[in-house]
Amino acid sequence: MDKALLAVLAVLAVALVARAQEPPLYTEAVWNTFVQLVRDGLQEPADRATEALLPEYDFIVVGAGTAGCALAARLSEVAGWSVLLVEAGRSEIFAMDIPITANLLQFSDANWKYRTQPSNSSCLAMKGGRCNWPRGKVMGGSSVLNYMLYTRGHRMDFDNWERLGNPGWGFKDVLPYFKKIENMQVPELAADKEWHGTGGPVYVSHIPYRTPIATAFLEAGRELGHNVVDYNGANMTGFAHFQTTMLRGERWSSNHAYLRPIRGRASLHVTKETLATRVVVDPVTKEAVGVELLRRPSGLGAGLRGSTRRVVRARREVILSAGAINSPQLLMLSGIGPRQHLQELGIPLVADLPVGENLMDHVSAGGILFIVNDTVSLKSERLYSGAIMTEWLVNRTGPGSIPGGCESVAFYALDGNKDGWPDLELMLISGTLTSDVTFRDGLGLDLDLYDKMFQPVEHLDSWSLVPMLLRPRSKGRIRLRSRNPLSKPLIYPAYFEQPEDLELLVDGVLESLRVVGTKAMQRLGTRLHEAAVPACVRRGLAFGTRAYWRCHIRHFSLTIYHQSGTCKMGPASDSGAVVDPRLRVHGVKRLRVVDASIMPEIPSGHTNAPTFMIAEKAADLIKEDHNVR
Repeated sequence: MDKALLAVLAVLAVALVARAQEPPLYTEAVWNTFVQLVRDGLQEPADRATEALLPEYDFIVVGAGTAGCALAARLSEVAGWSVLLVEAGRSEIFAMDIPITANLLQFSDANWKYRTQPSNSSCLAMKGGRCNWPRGKVMGGSSVLNYMLYTRGHRMDFDNWERLGNPGWGFKDVLPYFKKIENMQVPELAADKEWHGTGGPVYVSHIPYRTPIATAFLEAGRELGHNVVDYNGANMTGFAHFQTTMLRGERWSSNHAYLRPIRGRASLHVTKETLATRVVVDPVTKEAVGVELLRRPSGLGAGLRGSTRRVVRARREVILSAGAINSPQLLMLSGIGPRQHLQELGIPLVADLPVGENLMDHVSAGGILFIVNDTVSLKSERLYSGAIMTEWLVNRTGPGSIPGGCESVAFYALDGNKDGWPDLELMLISGTLTSDVTFRDGLGLDLDLYDKMFQPVEHLDSWSLVPMLLRPRSKGRIRLRSRNPLSKPLIYPAYFEQPEDLELLVDGVLESLRVVGTKAMQRLGTRLHEAAVPACVRRGLAFGTRAYWRCHIRHFSLTIYHQSGTCKMGPASDSGAVVDPRLRVHGVKRLRVVDASIMPEIPSGHTNAPTFMIAEKAADLIKEDHNVR
């Protein structure tokens, strides 16, 4: 177990010791904690070492993330089919289920720890001009690292997918899959059978605790004339408390939802801490016939000494569910990608496709703090106290149940779209960069800049309202660093390449200031922390002007971890497409991609729920293609 996760458990132990004056509560909490730790080790499907794998499976699914867990579970339902699920990361453990500690997982070995390439137009407040891009390297993938926020996107998102040449992906087609995955726990939403499901594997609930800031936020929305909405229902634009992938205050990952209930299923084999290094493609037939795997005794650390390498064959299909960074990386390592790029690296070409292009993300404007006069925000010295952590351990409620501090949300259609198709999100976080040192370090902020701007208010309570761009026009790309599968790929997000994206985020900052100016927020004594970015001041930009906010956003360009689009879905006539509407790779037989990388355009919401949907729909497509009903 790595140091970060040991630290989480140490915090819990300290919390329990602090409550030792109540022996019955202390004893029960300690006992339940350790019982849960033991059970977690038994609930996942057993890990199979490389030498214990069968030489051939019907299907090989690469990546046990949000999509991969769901897809492997559904395919292994079919009598007579065998499925191998390959995961580069480790097992999921109990400490990962504590919602408030979501940010701590970025420091663990459950994170790939990607960084973007240096930029002179974004991520300027980060060390070396490079943004950190956390991605899950663990059973459950990024559904274990994320902040558990469950939003589908707008119906226009999916109708647009269909309009782009992808029949079967319109909203009328995907809504049944959204309902299929859901086990809605909010009673008033569960009663709405037109929009929600209650029998699915993914539990969806409201957070069982709210700060006064979250309550005031919804009041502020009403004050400004907005409705309080079910944003996964008929009308998305408005204010709401987040719906989350949690069950009774505890994270509910894809691994929890799909794999733990079938851990004894004989048709599914899982190999963990095993890297897929190449899809094996027959050069004559252009068929994917297997996957090359690399496993080391101590996991995927540095070096190759003692590693085990072998090829496992696929009778029917190879399916990549490794995510928007790893799926294109693996395709290119296998000779499927841009011709010139692969030739430069000496990789034999199998198919000339725009793999790695169309990279999208929901970038946000960070570094904007609002100070409050009372102890209503989330600060680490209070959060990790004995009382609060014990409350979560015993009852799964209290501030410990707030996912990374995210509580509420507002969706806006600032472009005036008559269908209410939002282009901006305001995300309420009941803490800030100063609430916990891990936020600063997790973002990779330049420490001198942090000290100049934020150190003077570290002792004060503060919260954030983060504007997030929902329909970015700018598209980046991913490229290989080398033909070595252990080398991390090159990531070029191209934030603000299209100036309209930057202008909309400036509008978002100004809208957040309107919210803060309401009577509801002013009752908390809220005020903007007016520390300017030094580089913007040196350019003569007056704090609070549009020109200043443009400069500020270029410095504090924060990812919301929604990377997508790098194996774009589209018809053969679409020169930007990598997979067809049935998610089959163009020009290569028996090979599919099933994850967020296939999104032709990013949905106007968080991407975890659409990725679940993609996996469920893909399972049905695959069954149809193999004549299984």
